[in-house]
Amino acid sequence: MKPYLRDFIPRTLSELPEDTSYEAGYLVTKNAGWRSIRPVINPEKCVGCLQCYLYCPDGVIYKWNEDAGRGKVAVDYDFCKGCGICRRICKTGAISMVDEKQALAQEASQERSGQHG
Repeated sequence: MKPYLRDFIPRTLSELPEDTSYEAGYLVTKNAGWRSIRPVINPEKCVGCLQCYLYCPDGVIYKWNEDAGRGKVAVDYDFCKGCGICRRICKTGAISMVDEKQALAQEASQERSGQHG
């Protein structure tokens, strides 16, 4: 499941979940722009073990359709905090942490040249 913004924001103690936490992907705000590094997944190295998916504390890693020419998982950067747990748990080294400003500059360059992906 890909994370998405929820409409319900608990305001009182009785509105909080009875368990220890919400389901993965329960997010009420997008990343405010304070992330300094972001995970980038190398689809050639990814074996689809889904350990990054399981260990991500915010549930921002989701399964991706391999037929689309990408890796087995993807990251929703709207909600990723850049903690790096996914990189540390990845045994194949498919995830690297990249400087946020460099990644944004590269994305803008790709959009200008008409490349996506």
